[in-house]
Amino acid sequence: MNNEAIVEIQRIVGADNAFREEPMSRHTTFRIGGPADLMVCPTSGEAVAETVRFCRGQEIPWFIIGNGSNLLVSDEGYRGVIIRIDQNLQHVHTEGSIIHAEAGILLSRLAAEARDHSLAGLEFASGIPGTLGGACTMNAGAYGGEMKNVLKSVTVLDENLEVRVVAAGDLDLGYRHSRIMDRRWIVLEAEVSLTEGDREQITARMNELRDARVTKQPLEYPSAGSTFKRPEGYFAGKLIMDAGLCGFRVGGAQVSEKHCGFVINCDHATAEDVRELIGQVQRRVWDKFQVHLEPEVRFLGFRG
Repeated sequence: MNNEAIVEIQRIVGADNAFREEPMSRHTTFRIGGPADLMVCPTSGEAVAETVRFCRGQEIPWFIIGNGSNLLVSDEGYRGVIIRIDQNLQHVHTEGSIIHAEAGILLSRLAAEARDHSLAGLEFASGIPGTLGGACTMNAGAYGGEMKNVLKSVTVLDENLEVRVVAAGDLDLGYRHSRIMDRRWIVLEAEVSLTEGDREQITARMNELRDARVTKQPLEYPSAGSTFKRPEGYFAGKLIMDAGLCGFRVGGAQVSEKHCGFVINCDHATAEDVRELIGQVQRRVWDKFQVHLEPEVRFLGFRG
């Protein structure tokens, strides 16, 4: 990126919201990743749209992130602009049983907003370490719940760089899939529709799911959550365990002994450690069971 482009993007988002050569290890839940040429934290949906329009017009690579979960950034970093939305786009308000929120709000905060208004349906999301925008894009889910069940509409920047509202029924929401993902739309805001409930029961369910996560998931280590999508008819963690890979390591990356569906950064892992480990797990599971494990983690900045 040339200096003129950086100066223009700084004008769009504000100089205080633009960071040159920003280490992505500070912005991913894996705690891994080299520097991005520029990372920006826009303060409005309009600023997101203007930044993307400028980058596309100048043929500058760009990528949207929330809090960096579900993401592995290469050790070399990213040659382009990282647009981080969870720092500023977090406004939320509730009207009756509908919650309106900007895409950068964390799911944990959104679930707390629902609980505080005695609204049921988002308890499953209380422990998912991601943002609303990412959750809509991948139809995030856990413990029998998914965004498909509660999403009412999304406001997106579409492939033509126009802002429009799309009803949830038009998003083709499926397992870890949506039309948003297919079209590379950018979620700016969303509405979720919930049901009236009992606050104590909602709180109890959220606490129950929190305890289950603490007990069963390796939350004490940096990771990107579940590393692989669930293959139809199987569970990824069990396939990996049955392939004899529990605790298997490459450098500082390890298949968690607590839950084999998680690859963890147990000792200053590099991105290459993680990528090599994922590849070896895929090959071993295929050789033993002829089941392909598709990563749920997204790879950014890698060559080849």
